[in-house]
Amino acid sequence: MALKAGVVGAAGYAGAELIRLLLAHPEFELTVITSNADEGQPLTAVYPSFVGACDLAFTRHDNPALKECDAVFMAVPHTAAMAQAPALLEAGVSVFDLSADYRLDSVEVYEAWYNAEHTSPELLKTRAFGLPELFPEGLARIAADAAAGKPVLVACAGCYPTATSLGAAPAVRAGWVDGTVIVDAISGVTGAGKRATQRTHFCSASDNFEAYGVGRHRHTPEIEQILGLKDRLVFTPHLAPINRGLLSTVSMPLSQEARSISLEEVVAHYEAFYADCPFVSVLPAGSLPRTASVEGTNACHIGLALHEASGTLIAISAIDNLCKGAAGQAIQCANLVYGFGETCGLPPVALPV
Repeated sequence: MALKAGVVGAAGYAGAELIRLLLAHPEFELTVITSNADEGQPLTAVYPSFVGACDLAFTRHDNPALKECDAVFMAVPHTAAMAQAPALLEAGVSVFDLSADYRLDSVEVYEAWYNAEHTSPELLKTRAFGLPELFPEGLARIAADAAAGKPVLVACAGCYPTATSLGAAPAVRAGWVDGTVIVDAISGVTGAGKRATQRTHFCSASDNFEAYGVGRHRHTPEIEQILGLKDRLVFTPHLAPINRGLLSTVSMPLSQEARSISLEEVVAHYEAFYADCPFVSVLPAGSLPRTASVEGTNACHIGLALHEASGTLIAISAIDNLCKGAAGQAIQCANLVYGFGETCGLPPVALPV
């Protein structure tokens, strides 16, 4: 019997992506979609691409039917997830949170970067961090709880941290990196959410590249936490005039001992590191990733290069910010938690053109 699923914040871009994936998933039945702003509107009125595929209408976020679901996916801004997650868990519903509310280990760090009080810090002790390729142990732990009928909480990693960390982790964990890591990352406009701002308005975003959040972007502490690079990360995000896609270029200074390594050895190390990870593809030496090659999928493509004169390893990662960076990652985590195949319900091939 399929598990009943709900999506809170379903009218947003990540929420709509969740709907797309859940409707095609053989193990989930989508039963509730919420949007306070679109209450009563059919899904197809807001997103006509779902005509003929779904007849659900949006309800409010406090819809009691959410507590009848097996799993609820939260695609809402920070603090909004905290407002609902504890009650859902108390009702026996597992929560897969796409927001930042439960990602950071430290309450103090969260409150400093997000300028908000954390109202359920006790959940940080039991939640699993949702980046399966780098933290499988946490998901395996809560999978045992889910199998025993207990509700679980997964804090899915953010889009920039996912692409950046997948590109950097094999080198960092090998002990090759010594010094400050420089990250320049570019995201499509959907990464900023559905509500238009002066920066994301068509007339501002079209035909324009722009850096933002320089030195203060909220994904900085999350990347530092994942990679263990406290105060050794300079992260600069950029906005690109595309709908979806994210490219992260990570420049890592190598230790003296690691400077003798060849590019072929680096590629071989990355291939071995991700050998059991179906969504990560390490490209051959000399090949670099493109966002178009992963569009609509949960894939991450990684390309590698060495700048020998400065002793720098450069890793470039491409993901779809709405899929591997949000909705697809949540589905991947749910697959692992419920014992489905890790790739179940996730499209294997990007749009070729």
